[in-house]
Amino acid sequence: MSKADYPCLNIAIAPLSAAAGNHFAIWVLHAPYLGGHVHHDCPWPDELAQTWQAWQQLFSLQPMSSPLAESTAKIGLADAANGPVTSYSSLLMQKLGLGLWQWLFSGPIQRSFAQSQGIAMGQNKPLRVRLELRDPDSIALPWEIMQPQLGKPAISLSQRLLFGRTTSDVDALSYRLADRSLNILLVLGQESAGNERSRLDLEKEATLLAEIFARCGQLNGTTPYQVTTLIQPTPTDLIQHLETHETHIFLYAGHGIPAPDGGKLFLRPDTTLSGTELAHVLVRTQVTLAVFNSCWGAWSDRLNLQSIPRSSLAEVLVHHGVPAVLAMRDTIADREALSFIEAFAKALAQQNSIDRAVSLARQQLLTLYKFNQPAWTLPVLYLHPEFDGCLVPARFFDSSLTELPSNSNTRIGQPLSSAYLRLVGGDDKSWPVRAGLMRVGRTPQNDLTVAERWVSKRHAEIFYRNLQPSGENGKPAYFLRDFSRYGTLVLNAGTGSWQKVHRQEIPLTSGMQFKFGSSQGQTWEFSIEE
Repeated sequence: MSKADYPCLNIAIAPLSAAAGNHFAIWVLHAPYLGGHVHHDCPWPDELAQTWQAWQQLFSLQPMSSPLAESTAKIGLADAANGPVTSYSSLLMQKLGLGLWQWLFSGPIQRSFAQSQGIAMGQNKPLRVRLELRDPDSIALPWEIMQPQLGKPAISLSQRLLFGRTTSDVDALSYRLADRSLNILLVLGQESAGNERSRLDLEKEATLLAEIFARCGQLNGTTPYQVTTLIQPTPTDLIQHLETHETHIFLYAGHGIPAPDGGKLFLRPDTTLSGTELAHVLVRTQVTLAVFNSCWGAWSDRLNLQSIPRSSLAEVLVHHGVPAVLAMRDTIADREALSFIEAFAKALAQQNSIDRAVSLARQQLLTLYKFNQPAWTLPVLYLHPEFDGCLVPARFFDSSLTELPSNSNTRIGQPLSSAYLRLVGGDDKSWPVRAGLMRVGRTPQNDLTVAERWVSKRHAEIFYRNLQPSGENGKPAYFLRDFSRYGTLVLNAGTGSWQKVHRQEIPLTSGMQFKFGSSQGQTWEFSIEE
C-alpha cells in the first residue's frame, strides 16, 4: 500500500467580510469522491472564544489578543477550577478539543468527512485530513487537539487519520527522494536572545543529536541517517553546504522570533536569517523536509495587535515550494524537544510517511508528559498540497506487496480487457494500462512520462475498478483520477469543447481524448480493446 495513495480530505477556513462579524466560510477543497466538495458558513461561538482565551492563560507563554478570544461567556469549568490544577487543565484541554471539532465538522462538512472516512476504511487505509487556515488569527489555535467525543483520540493522535496543515497559492514542488540514506543537515544557532552558549556546549548538543539519529537509523528494517553538523554558521557557509551536498532534511536548533518575512533565525549572535531568505535556498537545493526546534516557528507575526497573513516561518517555506515543514506553535522545553525528535527520527527511519511519523512522535510526548500538558500539542506540521509525505521512493513501501498479474481475472468469468493510451497525431505507438493501472506524470517513476512543464510530477492515474455489474452493459469500467496542480482537460465529444477535471475522478469510455495540465499540451486518446 503506497503512502501516496491514501484518500485525502482538504478543508479550508476563511473569514467572511468584516461586516459579517466573526463569521467564517468552511469548505472542502478536495475529497475522495465527487459529492464531497461542500461548503458551510457559521459564526465563531462565544463559548469557544472563552475556552480559547482560558487555554492561552493557562498554557501559553505569550497569550494573543484576537477576535477569536473575545467573549464575556462563562467557561463552565467552575467546579474543576476549584479542584486540582491537573484536573482543570485536563478538562480545559478536552473542552477546547471537543469545541474545535464540533465547530469545524458540522453540517455538510461532517457528512463529507464521514463519507470520506468510510471510503478510507473500505480501502483499509487511513484518511489524510489537511487543514488550510486563511485567517491569520486562527493559526495560533491548537487544531491538533480536535477530538470527536470523549474517549476518542485527538485528530493528530488517531491511527485512522493523518492530520496536517496546508496552504494554498504555492510554488511548484521540487525535491529529491532519498535513495540509500536520509541526509540531514543539523544547524545549531544561538540558543536565545542575550544567551550565548559556549562552543563546547553546542558541540555536546550536536553530538547528542547525531547519536540519536545514528541509533534510530541502525534498527532492523530502517533507512540509515547521514548527519552533517554546522555550528553557528554564517549564511555563506550554510548556503555553500546546501548547494554542494544533497540534503533531504534540514534541522535547525536555536533561537527564533516572529517577523513579517517568515520569522528570523539567529544563526550567530550578530547574524540572522529570515524565513524568506531560507526558503529560496531550501527550494533551490531541493530539500524535502525542514524541522525547527525553535520557538514560534508556526506563529504569525503581529502589527498593531493584528496578525499578519502568511508571516509564519512554516507558511512562508511551504508557499515557496518546500514540501514539508515541522515547527513549534509555542515554546518547547529542551527535554521535550529531544524526546520528540528521537521518536520522530525512529518513525522516519522505519519508512513511515512524514505525517504518520509526526503522529507517532506526538503520541510519545503524550505518554511521557501526559495529556493535560501542552507538549504533545506544540509540533505543527505543514505539508505542500501536492506532496504525498514520502521521503523515500514508493518502491521502498511497496516492495513486499503482491501485484496483480496482467493475465489475472478481476472476478470470475470477467477478464481484464486491454486498455491503452495513444498520442493523437503521433506514430501510432500506444502505452498499455498494465494490470489495470497506469500512473501519468512528468517524472520517470510514472508508467507514462509526459515531459511537459505544466504536467505535475504525479499528475493522474488511469485504473480499472471491479464493479458489479462491471460498467454499463457489461463493459469494462475504467476511470481517470486527477492529482495535479493544473488539472486534466477532457474533450466533450458532444460539444467539441474541453472541460477541466481537477482533483476529481471521472469514468472513461473508449475514444475519449484528454490533455494533461494545459490546452497547449499533447492530445492523448484512451482506447479499450473489446
